[in-house]
Amino acid sequence: MNRVEAVRLDPALRPVLWVAILASFVAFLDGAIINVALPAMTDDLGGGLALQQWVVDSYLLTLGALILIAGSLSDGFGRIRILRLGLVLFGLASLACALAPTGVVLIAARAVQGVGGALLVPSSLALIMSAYRGAARGHAIGLWTGWTGTSAIAGPLLGGLLVDVLNWRWIFAINVLPIAVTLLILGRLKEPSSVPSRPPLDVVGAALAAVGLAGIVFSLIEQQRLGWSHPGVAGSLALGVASFVVFLWWENRTAHPMMPLRLFRIRNFGIGNIATAFIYAALSLGMLMVVLFLQQVAGFSATQAGLATLPVALLMLLLSGTFGGLAARFGPRVFMAVGPLMIGIGYLLMTAARMPVNFWTQLLPGLLVCGVGLAITVAPLTAGILSAVGPVESGIGSAINNAVSRIAGLIAVALAGVILGGVLDDAGFRRVLVVVAVVAIAGGLVSALGIRNLPLEAR
Repeated sequence: MNRVEAVRLDPALRPVLWVAILASFVAFLDGAIINVALPAMTDDLGGGLALQQWVVDSYLLTLGALILIAGSLSDGFGRIRILRLGLVLFGLASLACALAPTGVVLIAARAVQGVGGALLVPSSLALIMSAYRGAARGHAIGLWTGWTGTSAIAGPLLGGLLVDVLNWRWIFAINVLPIAVTLLILGRLKEPSSVPSRPPLDVVGAALAAVGLAGIVFSLIEQQRLGWSHPGVAGSLALGVASFVVFLWWENRTAHPMMPLRLFRIRNFGIGNIATAFIYAALSLGMLMVVLFLQQVAGFSATQAGLATLPVALLMLLLSGTFGGLAARFGPRVFMAVGPLMIGIGYLLMTAARMPVNFWTQLLPGLLVCGVGLAITVAPLTAGILSAVGPVESGIGSAINNAVSRIAGLIAVALAGVILGGVLDDAGFRRVLVVVAVVAIAGGLVSALGIRNLPLEAR
């Protein structure tokens, strides 16, 4: 009887794997930990909902605008060099966040964190891809995915504990320890003697993307304070939309675009990214509102709010592999259609929330349905999009899909004040959840109507 031997990773390459895991874990943990600390930040610094939106969106803004060009930087200037720069930027920005005396300083430091985060994730994966081959590469990526995925579980709970036991500033200060360890291990690695020729960087595209996103996000958040007729709000919205239009024009004509628009002409890639935008917009806004509602309206502590989100993360981690395997066998279409539908139903179930809130009967059922829907969706969505472009362009395809999901979350969070009318109460919470459910269901409908199952050999 033949036995399949387990894949053994070269012990000499363990530092490479640990650097990749730790660097990405820091970036993912920061995204998962922030929501539960937002109420404490505004209690300390003021600023209300607008500050909470900016603290989330300033990070997503620079991350979403730069994550595509960061991959080119990693290829051209060396993975280790770019990783080191990303870690130093992220660490210094984390300290600035922890010491921020005002909301403006905190927002600015979060934007610098986003720049660091944009440099970390692509470089981490590129480091694994260049160091490992064959089955060992797949095993290493699996370990990277598993360890970084734990941030979805550890983040909200750790953040809640730090806020309740110490204060919100510690959610940023704690980043210094893993960053220091990662830099120490990184010092043992050597850059390859021959770095490939540097591809031209799409600096114009990156600048247009950043200005476009910043203009739109500024107008959506600040309109609740200044009003739509304010010249700053109307002007920034016009500038943002115009910059985005010029960005699309530029990406279509430049020889080295950071976002090759030709890929969107591939059916499953283009439709899949439209579905991604709907799905991740719903998830980003929905989970943010759940955490804020639990603390600011229902009276939960930060730790309790963090614990409340655990079922979603656990179900996703436990079931994603199963649904990813089923999608590989039967094709992604039905899973990309049914999963978002369940996410939408889960959010609609949570509209049962009334004061005084009973978490077990009013919110937990919806969270469980959302968790199952998310598990059904994520792996088939990613696999369906990347299989559409093939292995040669899977790197840029993955980067574009990552950027689309981040930008969708960025815009959705910016819209929170528009939907709420500037005040989060139980009626506003239910109104947001209805919008979120409609957006999630739209993602499922787009998938049902547009996605095509490829032949088995092409998946």
